Amino acid sequence: MRKIKIISLFLLSFMILELRCADHVSFALDNNAVLSLSKQIIEAKSREELYPYFQELKELYFKENRYSELVDFLRSIGSQKEPSAPFIDYYTALARYSQLKYLESTQSWDEYFSKGNDYRDDITASAKNVIKAAPNTEPLNIYARLILWQFHNDQQDAFAESSRAELMNALSEYSAKALYIKPIKDAADALLSYGEKGESSRLYKMYVSKLFVSTKDPDELRQIASDFYKEGNLELSESVYDTYIEQIAKTYPKEQLVPVLINIARDFAYKDEGINDPSYAEKIFKKIGSQGMNDAFDEELSYLRALNAEKSKDFQAAKGLYLDLLERFPQTKYTDEAHFKVAIISSFILKDPKTGKDYFLMLSAKENSSPQVIASFYYLGLLAQWENDPEKAVEYYNELIEKSGGEFPETTAAAEERISEITDSVPLEYNLKTFLDLSLRTESPAFESGRAELTSSKRLVNKGEAVEISCVPYGVQSGCMQVEVQYLWSGDTGTAKPALEAASFNTSYAQPGIKLVSLVIVSPGGILDRSIEIIDVR
Repeated sequence: MRKIKIISLFLLSFMILELRCADHVSFALDNNAVLSLSKQIIEAKSREELYPYFQELKELYFKENRYSELVDFLRSIGSQKEPSAPFIDYYTALARYSQLKYLESTQSWDEYFSKGNDYRDDITASAKNVIKAAPNTEPLNIYARLILWQFHNDQQDAFAESSRAELMNALSEYSAKALYIKPIKDAADALLSYGEKGESSRLYKMYVSKLFVSTKDPDELRQIASDFYKEGNLELSESVYDTYIEQIAKTYPKEQLVPVLINIARDFAYKDEGINDPSYAEKIFKKIGSQGMNDAFDEELSYLRALNAEKSKDFQAAKGLYLDLLERFPQTKYTDEAHFKVAIISSFILKDPKTGKDYFLMLSAKENSSPQVIASFYYLGLLAQWENDPEKAVEYYNELIEKSGGEFPETTAAAEERISEITDSVPLEYNLKTFLDLSLRTESPAFESGRAELTSSKRLVNKGEAVEISCVPYGVQSGCMQVEVQYLWSGDTGTAKPALEAASFNTSYAQPGIKLVSLVIVSPGGILDRSIEIIDVR
């Protein structure tokens, strides 16, 4: 009898495939592979045996987006109730869910609207069948719940919250008993992709806890963390690294532990391209300091830590770290950059122009003509001009022009524009003056600071390299109307002259140096916010 069933299944499979191939010439399915998998599925004695067979079957059909063909094939073997029935239901739900996503991405609206409701019914009915048939301790149950939650979340229907809660509860039960932990990670990845950071963090911690139980070898943990880092899964990588560091801190001497921490910090430190998380890098930097190994912060590592804080816009910390670099390494090659950034941060971010001026003066007294030395004259002139001391301002601007010797055309052009304002008895350029007023006056601003997020596609760029600078635009509601805002760009905007309505612009820089791009956002009701971006051109 069993032999007859196998032969019948082979014939039915072959007929289905022949029909599909006749209608779709491009359907390059491996018939022999399908028939072989069919035989293995029928002869399987337990659910554990079936996982790789159904997964391989799915891959064969999914690689050409043949979702309906897979559903037809699954239904053709639907008479085999045990142990394959939950798999048939799960892969039916997965195929229909993937099919809907595919139709949306390809804008195949005819099929989407004519058959979409049938596909949705297949998803919910099949997923619920799996949940009934497979206990929470089985991966199929978790994956079925995950599809159900994703489906309801995509639909934004009334079941989105309850299906998520049921998924999380099932995962808690699954985690307590299961040895196969990949479903926990897969669920965490999916939740994170939907912006559910709190729930995904909870699952990642659950996953790492289970991982640590099965993996006691520190080197293996380090490799796992490194692999997740390379995949771009920072949250999971950091969770594993935390466990790894906690473990080796108990056995490694400081001299062995600190170099490991330094390498991790370097990986996560800010960079324009590649994977990074400056906040986690600073967390590791602090661990190094907590080991009493401050000598480990040589000149390069100290600079990297300061740059990491600055580029992640932790400006208060960055100022302190640049000052520490200057104190510990008085002859550092980063002296001009550190002085200049302390001056910029003090003056225009921390509302401490007195300290800022002191550091600009230190730079202006130097004999060399680095980009920072030349720019210090410009900012000394700008501060004097804002303080209504035009004679002193012109003196600084002229010193800049003389000392630059035509080598720094962008900075020279800015100084000449300021001199023209003074000579013609006109106020500072409006956008720039507005930014200076907000940045230098000590009274509290009458706006909610911190809402504007000014970013650039790169913060460490080469001369002539294209860079996009943007502010996440936001509107202001006034009754039923959305009020348009204006963007008052000023500072070092390079080759661009962004318009008032422009929330972003593309630019490049012809000369090296540290560029300060400033922005004030206004509406008809008043000032909304200010922001800055510091770009290093090398």
